[in-house]
Amino acid sequence: MEVQAEMEPSSSISLVSAVSYGIASMAMVFINKAVIMQYPHSMTVLTLQQLATSLLIHFGRRMGYTRAKGIDLATAKKLLPVSVFYNANVAFALASLKGVNIPMYIAIKRLTPLAVLISGVLFGKGKPTTQVALSVLLTAAGCVIAALGDFSFDLFGYGLALTSVFFQTMYLVLVEKSGAEDGLSSIEIMFYNSFLSLPFLSFLIIVTGEFPNSLSLLLAKCSYLPFLVILILSLVMGIVLNFTMFLCTIVNSALTTTIVGVLKGVGSTTLGFVLLGGVEVHALNVSGLVVNTAGGVWYSYAKYRQKKAKPAKLLSDLEAHKK
Repeated sequence: MEVQAEMEPSSSISLVSAVSYGIASMAMVFINKAVIMQYPHSMTVLTLQQLATSLLIHFGRRMGYTRAKGIDLATAKKLLPVSVFYNANVAFALASLKGVNIPMYIAIKRLTPLAVLISGVLFGKGKPTTQVALSVLLTAAGCVIAALGDFSFDLFGYGLALTSVFFQTMYLVLVEKSGAEDGLSSIEIMFYNSFLSLPFLSFLIIVTGEFPNSLSLLLAKCSYLPFLVILILSLVMGIVLNFTMFLCTIVNSALTTTIVGVLKGVGSTTLGFVLLGGVEVHALNVSGLVVNTAGGVWYSYAKYRQKKAKPAKLLSDLEAHKK
């Protein structure tokens, strides 16, 4: 009975959290791309998203809609690295969307599982299975092939996207560790993350020269209703994405979150060729994206089989102890 109590949350909660994150993540790519195409100040957009998240959770807590605790200094110190890596990831990802089309952006972000696996080996989580290793290599090979056929190749944009992969890996691993060790809920981690982000982001938009020009441009742009709707949608979806991402990582794992990201990329890649433009279709580019997607699907299947086999192994271990 004690073993049962310590097992993972119900499969329905795990599934809902994973699907919700997948939908929110896919929608956010297109919404951010739409905003950046009209408003190039990506750091200001990120600051507004984090400010909206902080205010929503704060007033929700004061009004009794959430049981999230207030700011604790000791906990804030522990979660400071999570906030730094999270904002670095989003900042580099948003900046990369200026020069990288959506299909290629998603192909590059599919390298995250490779980074997570490498970090797992470095932190003593063991070596991956043969199928997982091969599927990750296939995904990486597809990314390289697609890049060779990308006529709109932007070296700087690619560098920014690859850097965001590194930071995404780090914060996912830290979120998984924080949720397990400190017993924090997804809303509490999200609150700390957004609150701790504000001084860091405010400093960056001043140093990079975005502020105050970004504010005056934003006010001017908001008089245009379609942009205002997209901006508000971006703020709302930023909150939804943060919540579902932290929930998925805590309820499942950092690796599961990256798997969901890979699967949602299939739909995003297809839509990316049709929506928002910026993609020159070429046989090599398309072939690379197909290989990249196939590797992602294979990877997801391999991890599903691996996770499904674990309860059976646990049961056999319990039976062995009984004997």
